[in-house]
Amino acid sequence: MEKRSKRHHTPSPSDSDSAEETRAKDIKERDEFAKRLRKRDEEKVKKVSESSNKRSYEEAAKRLKLEAEDRDKILPKLRIQSRRKYLQKRKDDKVIELEDDIADDEYLFDESILTEREKREREHKKTLLQLAKEHEKARELENVQRYHMPQDLGKGEKGEYIEVDENEKLPNSEQRKWEQEQIKSAFFKFGAKDAKAQDEYELLLDEQIDFIQALQLEGNQEKKDEEKISEYKKARLTIEETKKSLPVFPFRDSLIEAIKNYQILIVEGETGSGKTTQIPQYLHEAGFTDDGKKIGCTQPRRVAAMSVAARVAQEMNVKLGNEVGYSIRFEDCTSDRTVIKYMTDGTLHREFLSEPDLASYSVMIIDEAHERTLHTDILFGLVKDITRFRPDLKLLISSATLDAEKFSTFFDDAPIFRIPGRRFPVHIYYTKAPEADYIDACVVTVLQIHATQPLGDILVFLTGQEEIETCVEMLQERTKKIGKKLKELIILPVYANLPTDMQAKIFEPTPEGARKVVLATNIAETSLTIDNIIYVIDPGFAKQNNFNSKTGMESLMVVPISKASANQRAGRAGRVAAGKCFRLYTAWAYKHELEDNTVPEIQRINLGNAVLTLKALGINDLIHFDFLDPPPHETLVLALEQLYALGALNHHGELTKAGRRMAEFPTDPMLAKMLLASEKYKCSEEIVSIAAMLSVNSSVFYRPKDKIIHADTARKNFFHRHGDHLTIMNVYNQWADSDYSVQWCYENFIQYRSMKRARDVREQLVGLMERVEIDMVSSISDDTNIRKAITAGYFYHIAKFSKGGHYKTVKHNQTVMIHPNSALFEELPRWVIYHELVFTSKEFMRQVTEIESKWLLEVAPHYYKSKELEDSTNKKMPKTIGKSANNF
Repeated sequence: MEKRSKRHHTPSPSDSDSAEETRAKDIKERDEFAKRLRKRDEEKVKKVSESSNKRSYEEAAKRLKLEAEDRDKILPKLRIQSRRKYLQKRKDDKVIELEDDIADDEYLFDESILTEREKREREHKKTLLQLAKEHEKARELENVQRYHMPQDLGKGEKGEYIEVDENEKLPNSEQRKWEQEQIKSAFFKFGAKDAKAQDEYELLLDEQIDFIQALQLEGNQEKKDEEKISEYKKARLTIEETKKSLPVFPFRDSLIEAIKNYQILIVEGETGSGKTTQIPQYLHEAGFTDDGKKIGCTQPRRVAAMSVAARVAQEMNVKLGNEVGYSIRFEDCTSDRTVIKYMTDGTLHREFLSEPDLASYSVMIIDEAHERTLHTDILFGLVKDITRFRPDLKLLISSATLDAEKFSTFFDDAPIFRIPGRRFPVHIYYTKAPEADYIDACVVTVLQIHATQPLGDILVFLTGQEEIETCVEMLQERTKKIGKKLKELIILPVYANLPTDMQAKIFEPTPEGARKVVLATNIAETSLTIDNIIYVIDPGFAKQNNFNSKTGMESLMVVPISKASANQRAGRAGRVAAGKCFRLYTAWAYKHELEDNTVPEIQRINLGNAVLTLKALGINDLIHFDFLDPPPHETLVLALEQLYALGALNHHGELTKAGRRMAEFPTDPMLAKMLLASEKYKCSEEIVSIAAMLSVNSSVFYRPKDKIIHADTARKNFFHRHGDHLTIMNVYNQWADSDYSVQWCYENFIQYRSMKRARDVREQLVGLMERVEIDMVSSISDDTNIRKAITAGYFYHIAKFSKGGHYKTVKHNQTVMIHPNSALFEELPRWVIYHELVFTSKEFMRQVTEIESKWLLEVAPHYYKSKELEDSTNKKMPKTIGKSANNF
């Protein structure tokens, strides 16, 4: 932040007194607000044991009343349905009865002995039977699919889409059909299921990569001949057998004993050893949850927290959300019965605000500690402090790599408990020469393995969603070219944005005689363990978030992985049989070009939210906070400056009331400030919708390749003349007006799951707005107030259109461009505010909205000076006469 200009007069004692009074008043209000929050939290906690008989009686009476109302509504319909079924059955019975009657009559009495009247009766019965059968045939004809004339529609009536197919009569059938097509394309199957692999397949491959074996990671499985699971077929074990087969099982009793004896324990076990799923269950069985306290387990990624919780619930044979639950950002799946709780690191930070001593937990497990995410590093300092004044709290730090000694030293030389992980040896192969295009090299290697190697699933590590989708397409195309003689190849992508049901496909057993190829981000490196992986392909890259403290810009860049990550990836191959890891780089590159360990996230990203959380926890001296690896001094100072500019900290560096309210939101401080500003500008309903949509902004619209023009036209229909924040608000409001319709999303090329997530986020944010005492009011007609509220939060992100025909950021004078997907891409307004900068081929501004420069002096007079905001293009020439050539 730029230095303030010095004032000429010295501040009088009365000025400093009034500033001190304002500060004291603000701190008093902040503390009162925090007290009110704690009280509200206590009231919300459901105390099952103390619930009075009266309350139980009222709830039971309410349930009975609702039940009675439902019964009254549904009974008439049920009666009609029952009557129809009865009449249908009665008709069938009568037809059978009539057939039997005629057959008996003809068998017993010959026609020659019948009277005329009896003959007429017999003929009448036969006619009736014939009519009944013809009527049934006519009913069947009605069900034949044929063209129907459209109905006459009155004014304002909507046409009804009629389908005879039973499946298409169901609600949202078109959307379901579309989703099924998407899911089908997500796990592509190719090749004849009964085809037998032949030796000459390698001749079919146009290109191949030469690999050389350089080293072998030894397995630690004894009696390999007896225990080795066939590479061709892995027998399906029951849950109980699987639990017993995990490397952690033999150490169960000694581990429980160690946890009882030591307050802090470092557990070192490779991914797949069973530590994440089994240790919390062992502790629960050993009685650590008997006194009503919980076992907490943190995960760096939300996908991991959800999938692990689901697995443990299945193993314990309980419903997810009851005894076993998870809590992630914007989603809480726990109840008052929960005893084992999985959560993300960020969620535990939020719990510290309402429960600084973690009183409801008996054991806290910090899992995947080796990943060194920002939240994990901050947790280390917090939990280390708590164990000093809560001797009854057991703390387990779980790590998958060999840096356990570093953790042990940090936690006052805590003992290390080692669990063996990899069960079988892994052969590692390197390329003879570097590969120019690692995505193409991945595809070639997959086909090479599929054609030449024994059966076993393949795991490919790629950097992100875009690369994975490209790789899926290339694999589909090339398997088609090779022909149907290859065995079946099932292609499964997995990345964070993929819907949960599609992510679950990777855990399904591979069909017999087929091969599964999983294309994953580094989420599969440690957080998820996929069974039956024999081959791993490692291109040697991952995406990393880097923050430049000079420009204040974050960039997601593809960088080479570390040696620790490379070894983690190779280890995935040795779980069920002797595996192979194909590294798409040379042995020399591994030895000389890769770092030993990944740089901890805390040393390379923006610390705004983390600093705000720590301040809210009462940790004021951040410079001397006990970090495992301290962050760069400049990044920490920049975060403090930004929070001061946003009004979250006062001039003493203490948390203000606004800062305490901002800390309640699990979002970036600028987004939290925008939400608070909506109170002043009376537009909280709209701002909450915008904030919810910003949380999923990259995945709202989709562009199917065969309908790009339609998709772009649909997108343009939502455009707002003032920019993208109001465009995404339009999308949400129109979806809400359509009663959150799936069909509406399908017709407008909008991803329903993203919208559903935005609605869930919005509901959570509305709850948080009420929690920080902001009333929900609407100002839909006046978009100026909405844009002012956005500016109040994001005044750091301002760009001005310069003479050179491009935009420059106001403070750092950095050249940036409007993203081609923006509503303002062709408009080019003078002043714009943006949500984030994304570096791809150029520096692009995402989610851009037009503003007026004078608003900056209204919302951030302490940050911008009027001289900076002067518009040179609007200035008139001075009236004084300039010097002519003769004057010189």
